[in-house]
This record gives sequence, structure tokens and C-alpha cells, in this order.
Amino acid sequence: MTIPRFVDIHLLQTIPYANLNRDDLGSPKSVVYGGVTRTRVSSQCWKRATREALDAQLPDRAVRTRRVVIEVAERLREDGWPDDLADYAARQLLTAAGAQRAKSKKKDGDDDGGLALEENGYTSVLLFLPASALDDLAALARRERAELERTHASGKNGKSPFTQEEVRALLTGRTGTIALFGRMLAELPGGKVDGAVQVAHAFTTHATDTEVDFFTAVDDTLPPEETGSGHMNSAEFSAGVFYRYATVDVVNLIDNLDGDVDIARQLVERFLAAFATAMPTGKRTATAPHTLPDLAYIAVRADRPVSLAAAFERPVRAGWDAGGWAEPSRRQLADYANVLHQMWGTGGLVQHAYVSVDPKPLDGLGDKTGSFPALVTAAVDAVFTGRG
Repeated sequence: MTIPRFVDIHLLQTIPYANLNRDDLGSPKSVVYGGVTRTRVSSQCWKRATREALDAQLPDRAVRTRRVVIEVAERLREDGWPDDLADYAARQLLTAAGAQRAKSKKKDGDDDGGLALEENGYTSVLLFLPASALDDLAALARRERAELERTHASGKNGKSPFTQEEVRALLTGRTGTIALFGRMLAELPGGKVDGAVQVAHAFTTHATDTEVDFFTAVDDTLPPEETGSGHMNSAEFSAGVFYRYATVDVVNLIDNLDGDVDIARQLVERFLAAFATAMPTGKRTATAPHTLPDLAYIAVRADRPVSLAAAFERPVRAGWDAGGWAEPSRRQLADYANVLHQMWGTGGLVQHAYVSVDPKPLDGLGDKTGSFPALVTAAVDAVFTGRG
């Protein structure tokens, strides 16, 4: 029996004049592929947009921060705690978890990779934890307020009133998005989570050229006798049809959720919808590039994930008579998938289907579905039916 494990989602999305993801010079990120330069949007960029869209739907969102001490202290100050006591309590919590002062580690040459706490209250690494953990840490401090006041007043760093286990349990807690995207946290034992989702860098199916937009801003309070702009600058943009791909390892996700199949099903369904509709925020107020994919293809596989990025190693070429790049891109993707299925067979392909703006069928992508929600439902049913 072929047991479904992976859910691959492939998208083709036409993005107008925009700069969704900038490099260090402010230019749209790019990649040379197939001998030509394409516009690229990094996986980190689109993952963040997807994670934020997911978190908006989940009961406990995740936060990525180095400001745990600052955030916990702020909660205590809101309760009326003195500033120095609030800061001391928050630091004691991180100390209980095993955090050391960054200066002492550097001085002693301690390079064991453990969690360090800097003088300004920032942790040495970004922590990815449930947002509720910040409230729960503050609750621990409130529970031990009397002891914290006593040790703080003595001026000595006495034994922390918190146990390492209870603090680490909060710092290494999981939410739906942490179970999906994973967490690299080698500094705390038990903190690492292998991500169930893999996201590829998006790139245009064709060659692109960067356009430079020169702009000026007018000073509204200039006297009548003065002319000219108050500010001049330039920005870079590009446009194109992007191939986007992601895959979900359902077995890994269920493991991250301690075997909860029902929650895993909900997360896969919500991830597919969020990945398809989320948009990075780069330059959005200047370009409003809020399009939706022209094509979505979802394949449920039992063998391994399969990207179709190689369909565009030969860049799509289009002109006015070809109707732009979008339609040829959809045809090229379908043709490549069809050839790949013939070459390698479809033994590991449990179910696949697509939805597209094309009125004509696209052979190689399975059955055409009437809507994206129906496409997602069919894929989720295929991968979870029969799982207890």
C-alpha cells in the first residue's frame, strides 16, 4: 500500500512592478539560472509572510525575538513592579534556564554554544517561542515575587527561585507555526525542532531587467518664491511571473505535534492556503502588488518531494504575439511535469490536481479543479484519510 507523506504545492504568480525582497543595496534580489538573470524572492521572505498569515488564524502565535528579558520586565512593570526589580526578575528567569552573561563568557573563553545574556537584556540568539510564553514567564516571576525582592535587596545573586525545567519548558514550547517551520535552538537542550515545511526561493520563469524609478518629494510648506523638490532619490523595481514551490512532510509534522493527527490536518490545510495567498511587504505602499497565483498545482506523494523548478531552466520567451509570459509559463510547467511523469513513472504520486485561469486543460497536472479551496480539500483528504 502506498502511504502518502508529502504535499507539494507549485504556484505560478504574476507580479507587476514591485520590489518584494531587496538586497543590501535596495535592488530586487536576483539569481542567474539558465544563463539569464531572474528576479528572486528569498524563501525566508515568503516564509515570514506565510507564518504571519498563519499566526493570525491560530490561538497561540509564535514570536521570534532576542528581547525576552525586556518583554517580561515590561509586563511586570505594568503590574506596578519597580523598574530595577522587574529587570532583575526577568534576568533571573533566563539565568535559571542556563543563560550566562555574554561578557563573562567572552572573558573566560567559554564557547560551549550555550545561551548568553547581554548587558542590554538581549539574548545572544533569536528565540522562537510561543507568544504566550512571555506571559507565562511573567506569571512565574509574580509567583516568586517575595523571594525575588529578598535576594534583590540583599545585593547578592542568590540561587534562582525558578527551576531550570519550568523555565526551559516555556522557552522551548511549540505552536502550530513552530511545528511547521521548525526551530534551530542548539543553545537550549530540547529546543531544536526539525521543520516539516521546506520552501524554495521564488524566481521568475523568464529573464528580467531591473527598472530604475527616479522620484521626487515636494515640500508642502515652501514659500511661493521658492521652487524645487524637497527630496530626490531613485528606487529599483522589476516585474514578472514567479515560480513558487513548497513541500510539507506530514509524518514529520505529526511527530512535531506528538501524534496529533487532527491538528496536523488543520495546519496543512491552513499552510497551503496561507502560502498561496500571503504576500511579502517590501515596497507594498509604493506598488500595491497584491495579485493571486494564476495557477496552483498540488501533488500528494509517497516517495519524496519533487520540485518542478527545472521546467524553467530554459527561460520562457514571450512577446506581444505570445500574450506575455504567464500563459507560456503555465504551458511549460505542465509540459515538463508530463515528461517527468513519463520518464520516472507515477508510482509515488498518490494524487494530483490543479486550478488555473486557463480555459483549456493542462496535461501533466492531473485533473482540473473548480476552485483553490476544493484543490486544498482534495489534497488534504488524500494525505490524511486513514490516519488514526
